[in-house]
Amino acid sequence: MIEVEGLIFDYPAKRALDGVSFSIAPGTVTALVGPNGAGKTTLLRCLASLEVPYAGTVRLGGIDTAEEPRRARRLLGFLDEFFGLYDDLTVFRCLLYWAGAHGVPGDQAQAARDAATRLGLGDRLEEKAGGLSRGLRQRLAIAQAIIHRPRILLMDEPASGLDPEARAGLADLIRGLQSEGMTVVVSSHILAELEDYSSHMLIVDNGRIVDHAPIGGREPGHVPTRRLRLVLAGAADPSALLAGYADVVVGPDGHSATFDFPGDLAAQAALLRDLVGRGLPVAALAEDHGSLQDRYLEKVRAART
Repeated sequence: MIEVEGLIFDYPAKRALDGVSFSIAPGTVTALVGPNGAGKTTLLRCLASLEVPYAGTVRLGGIDTAEEPRRARRLLGFLDEFFGLYDDLTVFRCLLYWAGAHGVPGDQAQAARDAATRLGLGDRLEEKAGGLSRGLRQRLAIAQAIIHRPRILLMDEPASGLDPEARAGLADLIRGLQSEGMTVVVSSHILAELEDYSSHMLIVDNGRIVDHAPIGGREPGHVPTRRLRLVLAGAADPSALLAGYADVVVGPDGHSATFDFPGDLAAQAALLRDLVGRGLPVAALAEDHGSLQDRYLEKVRAART
């Protein structure tokens, strides 16, 4: 759905993107992460054809954004970190305007109401955008970005300004959009939230791709793979037990280890039965929920050495 090849973008005295290449499959949610100044926002703006790169190509659904930018933008919804709203218009009028701008077919007024309801703004249709709180303004901006049901949604720090309940609602929204076949790219510094709904992680540092890989068990159409943590009581050695699995990392205590497990929950249950049936002192076997942040830090630090 998204193909990037040899992308280079320069600011005065700084190269923001340096030969970036990657592809993103349809129906995935990609967490775009990296330190401040890494090039994430520049990359998103190049994907949205809002910036013209010095070199390289961007294709959205097979459409070259440099050759046919208007056609490519019809596939897109884009939420900028610093979004703008028409403060003197009501929520309903803002959404109705965007429905018209995107050429939403059929009843555009109903499309505006549906988008407002989806973002929890159904009871604020007649309030002016300028009178909304920061979090409600963010919700309105997201509603504007998805009102035309784009095939690709790009979001730059979408959770900024949202309260915990609204952030949970945003995660539910993104999972719902993915289930409808939408391809989503989300840039954020909040890795714990990204882990809730992302299927892939794309790490950018110093204008280059550091890592781009699926997050275990969430890539559509593939055999589930998840990062598990095994803890043994006593003096049992976990590394010998896990020799057949990928990326085994033994903890400093020598009795715990994390590893990549290719299988669903039923297969995980079968593994647990096997270990216990062999009389091994299994204290815990569960998904390693800290793996996303750990992998991010590991990859970024390795790239800098």
